[in-house]
Amino acid sequence: MTEAEDIGAEELLKRLQNGGQLNLIDVREPIEFATFNIGGQNIPLSKLNAAANALPFHQNEEIIVICKMGLRSETGQQLLRAQGFKNVRNLEGGLLALHKIH
Repeated sequence: MTEAEDIGAEELLKRLQNGGQLNLIDVREPIEFATFNIGGQNIPLSKLNAAANALPFHQNEEIIVICKMGLRSETGQQLLRAQGFKNVRNLEGGLLALHKIH
């Protein structure tokens, strides 16, 4: 299986609006998550590597990693791929990109 491509804000917004079941991991700090979030699990980037083994996802399930601008989530994507998760997608431009089109 090839590595999953990143996901754009428009595609993610459509999927959220359609009520699709998404596996979201928000790698921002808890205060950022509490201020604004679109759901999913909040696992700060600094704890993601240690938490990867306890994630309730199958290795081939789609996981979308999100943060404010897409930088921390890109690192999170790489960490999860290194842990064996095959279908990890990064939200391009992060929540800021989502906010601009919403």
